[in-house]
Amino acid sequence: MCAGDCCCCDQQDSSEKARLTNPVENRGCTDIPVLLIFVLFWAGMIYIAAFSVSHGDAFRLVYGYDSFGNTCDEDNADKKMENVSLTGLNHKGKPYVFFLDIRKPLETTMLCVTKCPDKELTTIQQVQEFAIKEGSKLCRYDVPIDKITDPANADKCPQNFPVWASDDLLFRCVPSKLTVLGDKLADLFEFLNKSDTFQKALSDLYASWKEMILLCLLALVFAVIMVLLIRFMASIIVYVILAVAIVASLAGTGFLWWTYADIVNDLNDDILHKIPLLDIEVRAKTAFLVYSIIASVLTVILLLIILVMRKRIGLVVALFYEAGDCLSTVPLLLVQPVWTFLLLMAFFFYWVIILAYLSTSEIREYNNVTGHIDYREHETVSYFWWYHLIGLIWTSEFIIACQQLVVSGTVATWYFSRNRNDLSCTICKSMKMMIFYHLGSVAFGAFVITLVKLPRMILMYIHKKLKSSAGSNKCAEYCLKCCICCLCCLEKCLKFLNQNAYTVVAINGTSFCTSARKAFFTIIANALRVAAINSVGDFILFLGKIGVTAATGAVGIVWFKTKSELHFYAVPVLLVCVFAYFVAHCFLSVYEMVIDALLLCFVADVDDNDGTDGRPYYASDKLRSFINSYNKKYIEETSTELNLMTRKDKAEEAEPAQI
Repeated sequence: MCAGDCCCCDQQDSSEKARLTNPVENRGCTDIPVLLIFVLFWAGMIYIAAFSVSHGDAFRLVYGYDSFGNTCDEDNADKKMENVSLTGLNHKGKPYVFFLDIRKPLETTMLCVTKCPDKELTTIQQVQEFAIKEGSKLCRYDVPIDKITDPANADKCPQNFPVWASDDLLFRCVPSKLTVLGDKLADLFEFLNKSDTFQKALSDLYASWKEMILLCLLALVFAVIMVLLIRFMASIIVYVILAVAIVASLAGTGFLWWTYADIVNDLNDDILHKIPLLDIEVRAKTAFLVYSIIASVLTVILLLIILVMRKRIGLVVALFYEAGDCLSTVPLLLVQPVWTFLLLMAFFFYWVIILAYLSTSEIREYNNVTGHIDYREHETVSYFWWYHLIGLIWTSEFIIACQQLVVSGTVATWYFSRNRNDLSCTICKSMKMMIFYHLGSVAFGAFVITLVKLPRMILMYIHKKLKSSAGSNKCAEYCLKCCICCLCCLEKCLKFLNQNAYTVVAINGTSFCTSARKAFFTIIANALRVAAINSVGDFILFLGKIGVTAATGAVGIVWFKTKSELHFYAVPVLLVCVFAYFVAHCFLSVYEMVIDALLLCFVADVDDNDGTDGRPYYASDKLRSFINSYNKKYIEETSTELNLMTRKDKAEEAEPAQI
């Protein structure tokens, strides 16, 4: 499988130039121990998935359950408990939870019914008639329909009359005219608010999963259109990206404020009619207020940055055209993000499904006092949460890193070829190189990002808890904010270094640590060139990602607002936006990675060759003249500014600064 010895640290080849001449030859496996750890880690992920599916029930988040441990609208034959009656029943076609005494929902018996009562029932006889006519029995399952009026079954049927006409709320039967109950509904809303918001959000995620898939596909379409426009209309699309980013940001911000105002109006109407408010509705209002404020601030910052950087648009156009030459020779690079998108989408939905099962992996216990089934959290589930979260971060970063290494390897092969028109299946060779030799390096780079991202998420969680607690320490809050900010900056730097390290891995075939060290010193030695390229090109591509995200989010908000069964659709909107950004990142980052890889290849080419007949450059004349001319202009501008500052301060006359 591997050429040469497989080891964690590669042996240094005696000829650096030889590796650069043919970057896909003479290499061995890298970072094997890390790859083995990653495989073992995924064995643990599979165990958690098996445990969650065998112990949990994701449908319980959506339809709820009765007092006997049966999930509504589901066949519970596999959940039957020995010597416990009314367990393991088939509730197919019974999606609604009905409370025998709506005034005491925390204590009363809950039943799965076919239909909530659509009219007021004032006597037990009317309850029997409703069961016969509608096929929805409002008594315990062990009470036959013809025995409903039997006084011996009085405690198994509704005891307090009237039984009000109800509507389904979160698949629970709740009286339609809430105002008639007044304070008597306090216990009901305590029950509805008592259930964890996280589970309510998961319920909405399950109810809107089809729409979320379609929105992810819409984000895919937006991203493909953006990539094709950049490839064939670089001189125009840069300005289009700026316009789309501005319009999408303004539209997205407007949609968020409109949605927030709509929610506030609905809540005000409920207050006006003295209808008690659900805690989940208040949280939705707060969530969209936060989204709106953040979107407004980011939009203002975006407009200011575009105003400052408007003079460097020509540089971006030249960079995109140079990357376009590479993509013209290797057009399959444009298709490269497709498998990344499919893998990310498959893993994303796998992770959410297992999360739903994991959240319901509880131990059922029979309560001798009430005769009901109670749920107790499994002892090991709390540890599985963290393991599952690490799996999300590490695997997502691993999938993205695979794309980066394949693109870097393809660009390196294209760059270090004398006759680039004769290349065949370059991307296939790059994928083969990654799979057979460098999966360990990819896992290593993804793990480095995970080591930074996970502590940052933990600190953010601690900061949120500390901020919400009474009498919190302000000094501790500021210290946490500083740590979070530092970790965020470190994560950004490591991601940039990782991407360049993968290019060195593709060129030299060295291990991740060796490649990262060489990439770091190369970036430091060529800081001017790196700053010139990344200051503008990456920013424009980032605007393209924001445009795709904002457009997808705006469509999602309008669509989800039409679904009355959703009560906390801020979470589906947020997840769709996050996934839309990942999709846009996978596609638009092709140009970003090609440009960065071209720069590193150019630097390595210039370091090892001098342009003579014996050691000619691999870079095209266009690339050399462009980078050198831009750097020269940048140096002249910097030197002029430094001299002006020197004269202004009346210091001694100095020579122009050398950078």
